[in-house]
Amino acid sequence: MNLAHFLAVLRARWIPALIVFLLVLSGAIAYVALAPRTYTATATLVIEGRPDPVSSMLYGGMTSPAMINTQLEVMHSDRVAQRVIQNLKLGEMADLQAQWKASGKSGAIQDWLTAVIQGGLDVGVARPGANVINISYRGRDPRFAATVANAYLQAYLETSIELRVDPAKQYSGFFNDQAKEARDTLEKAQAKLSAFQREKGIIGTDDRLDVEMNRLNMLTQELVTVQSQRMDTSTRQQQVGGNPNQMSEVLASGAVNSVKAELATAEGRLQELGARYGNNHPQVQEARARVTELRQRLAAETRNVTGSVTVNANVGRAREGEVRASLDAQRNKVLQLKQLRDEGSVLARDVDNAQRAYDLVFNRYSQTNLESQNRQSNATVISQATPPSEPSSPKVLANLVMGLAAALGMGLAAALGIEQLDKRVRTPGDAIMALGLPVIGIMPTPAMNRRLKGQMALTQERVISGRRLPAPDKGQA
Repeated sequence: MNLAHFLAVLRARWIPALIVFLLVLSGAIAYVALAPRTYTATATLVIEGRPDPVSSMLYGGMTSPAMINTQLEVMHSDRVAQRVIQNLKLGEMADLQAQWKASGKSGAIQDWLTAVIQGGLDVGVARPGANVINISYRGRDPRFAATVANAYLQAYLETSIELRVDPAKQYSGFFNDQAKEARDTLEKAQAKLSAFQREKGIIGTDDRLDVEMNRLNMLTQELVTVQSQRMDTSTRQQQVGGNPNQMSEVLASGAVNSVKAELATAEGRLQELGARYGNNHPQVQEARARVTELRQRLAAETRNVTGSVTVNANVGRAREGEVRASLDAQRNKVLQLKQLRDEGSVLARDVDNAQRAYDLVFNRYSQTNLESQNRQSNATVISQATPPSEPSSPKVLANLVMGLAAALGMGLAAALGIEQLDKRVRTPGDAIMALGLPVIGIMPTPAMNRRLKGQMALTQERVISGRRLPAPDKGQA
């Protein structure tokens, strides 16, 4: 279909097209005039990820799309809607109770009111990726719409606080019980350590152990000294049994040296007398007796000196035994002190562990207790909803423009539809397509004016000159 044919059809079918156009346009005008006016009130808030001043943590991390979507779901939840109903006391309004009874819905009026007010709620972000949320409510009454929108805003703030505070309260109770148990454990561990110290008489285990260790070291050094002395005296005692005259004590003894000098003198005189008088002379015998006496005295003095060495050796061995026994006793005492210190250290570590566990649990209890009392929200109100002065629907201009477009389109569609049901030859082209013959001329109507007749003549010339006559049939030739 070309433009000429379309215009010809429209010229021929203008009456039904006009009727459909007027009907559709009238319907649009009637809708705009009779449709109930709906008012939309909007409250705006911003979701922030600022740190919690109590827990020093973000409320939910950064304001990610997932967090924003979660908050939108919370706003759409029945819990928020029921809080709105409770805050506005909608269940106590007589007209709403009458509507509920008239609806015939089963169940509580709270469920019916929840579905009703959720039907007018519209929640969404101001723009994609933003953390600003618009809470809009549609209603017949602008003041009621603004009231419900603000009630939704307040109910969301209260619900968001409850969603954070309720778990904190539960954790606070849990950590309170754990703190009591940890305190009991700490008291038992402290009492056990005190009883152990009191039983063992321990005041300062480390100081006492240091004193005893010093004493042990002194005894060890003393034992080394005594052993050295004992080995020296033992060596000298062995010399007593061998050649005691060569001992330093004997050589250094004055009495021994004096007797040796007298003995040397007596032996010289004995030799001299023996050479002069012979062995049987009385003077010789007297000198021999003197030598024998001096020798006996020398042996006695030597025994006296070597006897002191033996005594010293025996004393050294006895002293070594005493020091060794004292050292063993001191070593056992130090070992016992170390054992007591280890046992006390175990009990002290139990006390320290119990103290750390109690401190940790008590700190968590204090933190969760503060969090359970925190009434701050991570949402900040930007603007409250106000009663709108103009209805949000129906939109008069937009609806009239859409009605006009729909009327025009449906009118044209009606004209074309009727033409499809009752096709007629409207233009020379239709005749050519329908009959397969060229158009030779166009008969003007009596009402056609001269200008149209001239245009028709031009059209006739174009048709005749622009079409090739079909070739004659060979059978007819």
